[in-house]
Amino acid sequence: MAEHNTIGEEGEETAKRYLESKGYKIIARNWKTKRAEIDIIACLNQGFLGLGKSLLVFVEVRTKRHEQYGTPEETIDYEKRMRLRRNATAYIHRTKYRGPYRIDAICLIIGSNGLQRIDHYESIVET
Repeated sequence: MAEHNTIGEEGEETAKRYLESKGYKIIARNWKTKRAEIDIIACLNQGFLGLGKSLLVFVEVRTKRHEQYGTPEETIDYEKRMRLRRNATAYIHRTKYRGPYRIDAICLIIGSNGLQRIDHYESIVET
């Protein structure tokens, strides 16, 4: 397996554990359409916020070993965000979901000494 696949899988697993620790329930991982993939689909119960409903969250995970040639955040350009929105819309239509949702990103640096940083960005695309 190529190193970029290994670091990607490690990043997705780390992001999954991070989301679970924050109260998210993982619904699916690596959900595919014909053209792309959603790394993580999760549900966040907003009852504790007084909203009394769940929020569907689509999560793009970007992982790098170091920031020598740029940050993981820099890899999420306009085209990538629009592809994420199309994929989220495809999921919503296929599952007939009718509630609120958002699209997030989790960016990680996992060096030779383990996790160096993890940042969670909420609502990276207007829905």
